Amino acid sequence: MHATDSWFDQREKCPICHGSQFRLVHAAPFDQPPLRDYFKLYDEIGGVEFDIMQGAEYRLCECAQCRGLFQQNIPNDALMVRLYEQWIDPEKARERHRQQDNLDLYAHHAQEMLQLIAYFGRKPAELAFFDFGMGWGQWLLMAKAFGCQTAGAELSEARINHAHANGLKTITWNEIPGQQFDFINTEQVFEHIPEPLETLRHLKKALKPGGVIKISVPDAEGIDRSLETMDWQAPRKHRNSLNAVAPLEHINCYRRESFAVMAAQAGMEEVALPLRLQYKYWFAWGKPARIAKNLVLPIYRNILRKQNYVLLRSVS
Repeated sequence: MHATDSWFDQREKCPICHGSQFRLVHAAPFDQPPLRDYFKLYDEIGGVEFDIMQGAEYRLCECAQCRGLFQQNIPNDALMVRLYEQWIDPEKARERHRQQDNLDLYAHHAQEMLQLIAYFGRKPAELAFFDFGMGWGQWLLMAKAFGCQTAGAELSEARINHAHANGLKTITWNEIPGQQFDFINTEQVFEHIPEPLETLRHLKKALKPGGVIKISVPDAEGIDRSLETMDWQAPRKHRNSLNAVAPLEHINCYRRESFAVMAAQAGMEEVALPLRLQYKYWFAWGKPARIAKNLVLPIYRNILRKQNYVLLRSVS
């Protein structure tokens, strides 16, 4: 059987806005250089079975309606399990997260939590926060520490078990519409999911009146330059990095306008945290670089609307 039949699904419309008009930006076989060499750059992806990807092609497309980028051939459920449970070493992935769990990470979570609680203007115990794609649960544990009602969702059994061991409640995909949350966090999730528009509509059903959904995904700033060079050897955080369109993993890439189109399709609109609340509860001011970032980031997000960090609420 052809690889694209047994391990891949092909998308025939833009998953971000369901637009039917799109163009092919780049195509390359998964099992041949340069993509074959790309997979070797990352220690976590150490067990790629190139034989089962023979004949499968990486196809990056751009939607004419929302200008979002998406991979047309994406892993099906069977390949998704292989990718995240076998090819990506779970122990290496967990160790990377342990190394990243420094004081800056928790300061960021604490600051965001203070800003959100202040935005809703109610006591933490009266607020229900949900983390969709909670990972190892750091954000959710911070919400719980502040006294909020919490719940999370994950596909990985190891991460679900880790959440339960830390006293966190989890719910399934089918249970989501029956919930009522003030805030739904999706941190580095929407770049991975096959149907982002349908997922947004599904999550919206669990919002209380006035509730907010956060979508934070890899920044697509500079993606046009990266697509011109197509340098798969460029490491993450390099100006030419293609991490935002990483094969198999980052199957959706959002330009800033993509969110507005997707939100409109879901009956939602963007909302911003007031600048005064962001500055009031920004407390990690240590080094000069951190001070500069704290001063600029709210303006970068709210006014310039450049970073891929958006807050959405239902249109009243």
